[in-house]
Amino acid sequence: MNDRGVSALAAAFDRRAAGSASRFGGSRAVDAARPPAPPNEVELIGRPTPQRTEVLQALAGCEEFISAQLLHAGLLAAGSRVGLSTVYRTLTALAAAVRADVVRDVNGERLFRYRPDTDHRHYLICRRCGLSVPVDSGPVEAWADEIARTSGFAQVQHTVELAGTCVGCVAADAGS
Repeated sequence: MNDRGVSALAAAFDRRAAGSASRFGGSRAVDAARPPAPPNEVELIGRPTPQRTEVLQALAGCEEFISAQLLHAGLLAAGSRVGLSTVYRTLTALAAAVRADVVRDVNGERLFRYRPDTDHRHYLICRRCGLSVPVDSGPVEAWADEIARTSGFAQVQHTVELAGTCVGCVAADAGS
């Protein structure tokens, strides 16, 4: 994530700390595809604890993919006492429970994004600012199903990562 992404996330943490937002991440455009995480979802990943609930709510409040370390830093900035290892364990458990999408950035670091339902998704991610846009994955899913059917394999899983440069970053480059 570049400095612009870090600055936007820091601003969101500042808004929460100032009391202007009711949940982690501050106010943001309403995205009907990403409703807030119900509190009982934490039960999907083991014993519900206040720390796991904080991590889940924090992740649900992030519009874009985020690293465990940056999420932890934001939690600390907002006054949380959740440990980094708890953040990592919770994010990993959410991904295993199909409640978080995981991609790798250009350095190989895992980035997480809350998944409000169990539908499998693919994203196009800007290499510069981290903007992520869900893409129509019907053709990829059909192709993977066909490969599984014709090969005789069962329980086939796949990973598709699409990266590029978003319109905003292209415009910023052109203006430089």
